[in-house]
Amino acid sequence: MQENKKNYVVPIFMMILLFGMISFVTNLAAPMGVVVKSQFQASNFLGMLGNFANFLAYAFMGIPGGKLLEKIGYKKTAIIAIVVGFVGVGVMYLSGIAESFFVYLLGAFIAGFSMCLLNMVVNPMLNTLGGGGNKGNQLIQVGATFNSLMATTVPMLVGVLVGEVTKNTAIKDINPVMFIAMGIFAVAGIALSFVTIPEPHIKTADEKAAEKSAYSAWSFRHFILGAVGIFVYVGVEVGVPGTMMLFLADANAGGLDASTAGFVAGTYWFLMLIGRFVGASIGAKVSSRSMLIVASGVGMLLVLMAIISSVGTTVSIPVLQTTATGGLAFGAANVPINAMYLVLVGLCTSVMWGGIFNLAVEGLGKFTASASGIFMTMVVGGGILPLIQNGVADNMGYIASYWVPFIGLAYLFYYSLIGSKNVNKDIPVD
Repeated sequence: MQENKKNYVVPIFMMILLFGMISFVTNLAAPMGVVVKSQFQASNFLGMLGNFANFLAYAFMGIPGGKLLEKIGYKKTAIIAIVVGFVGVGVMYLSGIAESFFVYLLGAFIAGFSMCLLNMVVNPMLNTLGGGGNKGNQLIQVGATFNSLMATTVPMLVGVLVGEVTKNTAIKDINPVMFIAMGIFAVAGIALSFVTIPEPHIKTADEKAAEKSAYSAWSFRHFILGAVGIFVYVGVEVGVPGTMMLFLADANAGGLDASTAGFVAGTYWFLMLIGRFVGASIGAKVSSRSMLIVASGVGMLLVLMAIISSVGTTVSIPVLQTTATGGLAFGAANVPINAMYLVLVGLCTSVMWGGIFNLAVEGLGKFTASASGIFMTMVVGGGILPLIQNGVADNMGYIASYWVPFIGLAYLFYYSLIGSKNVNKDIPVD
């Protein structure tokens, strides 16, 4: 047993690294919106198209990705995802050389396929490598923490590299971020190709035949509403900080330089990291339903305060910043009070994914595996809702656009109170 644990050190490390890469590449799209707006004189709507392209891939790959995982297993699926991710980021890098907005969107779309596949691999793989139970859950929490850390880092890195947004700001300014991503993908791919990992979920033809049923995950009302909840949640999680960074970096709105705007947005993701620590520590005592009720309710209140507050009112808030020695430390940033409320929303969104997932799959039994693939498809909401939000921002202003995440949070509040109840308990799930 000790030998097995020793043998799994490398794949565990790689999976945690890939868990972080999911967030690193996904959250690269929003700060890049600031860059492409400048380079291609794009609107807010077009600036978020890269984010949309990244998440659109989930709609295409969610269910097929689940079938691929069943057929070829975790290791081969992970390696394919790594190769695709390397290519996607590489195409985004080439878009800076070609100065092509279309090539940039193509790269974001390709990278999205990789993120979808990696999402399907890393969670169950960490649980399996940990031997399931508490140890498996602990590894997933470690991976989620590193995921949040990467989400915190990306907008900061982009902000530091861009500095003040000018007419000369271009994709090539953030090439170091692209090189970091491609380097990590390359190292992870090479390492995984040389190690052996367990493959407990590859199904034989007999097992697949035995699983046939007159019912499916779609037969459960609370699952359907939960799948919609995942769509909404990811859109809220991405749209709140993504649009906030555009708002703060806009000379006619927040008026901050891209570096400061990036650090403010990064602080949102840092609070998600804190929220996940808190959620993990109280998860054994507080139900998913109670946690989601509080998180969605408080989130609604914070977004509403951001909407009704005056942009002219500014406050000084602590944000993560670079120090003179190149390290990270908290410093003060003077921002519109609206941004303060929106940054705090990160504490609320931090615990929502787990809460929605747990409530939606409760009582599904053998249908839980297929439900996971459907969830991955619904992650496309992270591209659609921010796109809608920034379309509203173009026509009605940044602050008015936050009615979109407000409505999304209202839906999650309804789901936590009413929609999450299993009314299909008569369906056999053994």
